[in-house]
Amino acid sequence: MTDEPKSRLSRQLTTWDAVIIGISAMIGSGIFVAIGPAAGSAGSGILIGIIVAACVAYCNATSSAQLAAVYPESGGTYIYGRKQLSPFWGWLAGWAFVVGKLASCAAAALTFGYYVYPSLAKFLSLGAVIGLTVLNYFGIQKTARMTWGIVMLVLGALAMIVATSLFGGKADVAHLSPLLGDHGIQGILRSAALMFFAFAGYARIATMGEEIKNPRQTIPKAIVMALVITTFIYLSVVASALLAIGPLEMAQSKAPLAEAVNAGKFFWLTPVVRLGAAVATLGVLLSLMVGISRTIFSMAANRDLPHGLSIVHPKFKVPHRAEIIVAFFIGLIVMIGDVRSAVGFSAFTILIYYAITNASAISLPKEKRLWPRYFAGVGLCSCLLLALSLPVQSLIVGGIVITAGAIIYFMKSKI
Repeated sequence: MTDEPKSRLSRQLTTWDAVIIGISAMIGSGIFVAIGPAAGSAGSGILIGIIVAACVAYCNATSSAQLAAVYPESGGTYIYGRKQLSPFWGWLAGWAFVVGKLASCAAAALTFGYYVYPSLAKFLSLGAVIGLTVLNYFGIQKTARMTWGIVMLVLGALAMIVATSLFGGKADVAHLSPLLGDHGIQGILRSAALMFFAFAGYARIATMGEEIKNPRQTIPKAIVMALVITTFIYLSVVASALLAIGPLEMAQSKAPLAEAVNAGKFFWLTPVVRLGAAVATLGVLLSLMVGISRTIFSMAANRDLPHGLSIVHPKFKVPHRAEIIVAFFIGLIVMIGDVRSAVGFSAFTILIYYAITNASAISLPKEKRLWPRYFAGVGLCSCLLLALSLPVQSLIVGGIVITAGAIIYFMKSKI
C-alpha cells in the first residue's frame, strides 16, 4: 500500500532527481550572466547580495516546501494561491510565472545560441527549443536523465573556474574591498534582486508535484537540499572570480567568468568556460520549459486557460499540448527579438509570484506548517523590498504586466 495521492501524471522522480532538477534550474545562465550586472550594482558587495538573495530564497523555499507537502500537485503557487487565498491570487501567480518565465526561457535560449555561434544564434536557439520539446514530449524520466548529465557537466566547468581563478596567479584579496561596495545598501539590495533571479529555480521542484515519488516527504527535502548546494556553489564561484579580476572588470565584461579564467596562466581553458555556459543555459531552458508547461497544464485543468491544454498523452503521461504551446511562444520570442533586457522585468514578476507564495503559507493552519509562520512573513516582506529595489523601467513594465493579468482575470470572470 502507498499513501501517495492520486496523480494524473506518472510518478517516476526520486529525491535526488528532484534535487538535480532544482539545481539545474538555479545553476545556469544566472551564474554566467547575472553576476555582471549584480557586480555593477554592488561591486565587491555582490557577495553580501548573494547571501541576502539566498536568505530570501530560503524563506521562500520553506513556504514552497510546506505548501507543496499540503498540495502535491502540478502548478506550484498557482495552486497554493488558489486554494489558500482565492482564485484571483492563484490566477495572478500563474500569470506572473508563465509570462515572466517565457521571457526567461527565450533569454536562456538566446544566450545558448550566442555562446555557441553568435552569427547563427537565433537559429541555434530555435533548434534548442525544438530539441528539448521533443525530449520532454517522450516522458519526464528522459528529461530527468538529460538534466543529470547537464548538471554534471556544468558543475565540472564551475569547479574548473574556481580552481583556475584561485591558482592562475592573479588572485588578489584587495579585490574584495570595500565589502559593501561603492553603492552601499541600495546597491546590495539591487544585486540581491538580480541574483535572486538566478536562485528562483528551486520552485521547479514544487511545480512537478504529480511526477515525484512520495511527494509529501520528497518535495520539502529536495527544495532545501537544492538551495543549500546552490548557495555554496554561487559563493565559491563569484568569490574566486572577484579575487581574479575584481568587481570593476567583472561588471564591464559580458562573460565575467570566462574573463576570470582568461586573466591567469590557465587562459587556454577559457573555451571550456564558454562550453559550460552554453550547456548551463541549455539546462535552465530544459527545466524552465518543464515548469511552465506544468503550470499551464494545471491552469487549464481548472479552466483558467483553454481546457484542451490539460490533455495528458496516453502513452508518455506528459501534458504534451501544454509543452507544444510553450515551445511555440518561446520560439516566437526568440525569432522576433533579443529579450535579455527583460531580465529585470522577469525578476519583478517572479518576486511577485513568491510574494503570493509566502502569503499563501502565512494562511496555513498551525497543524500543516513545517516552519514557524514568521519565515513566510519575512519572505513576503523581502520579496516586495527586492522588487521595489529593481530599476524604474523594470518596475513600470512589470507593473503593467501584473495589472494586465488582473484585468484579464476580471474580464474572464464576467464572460
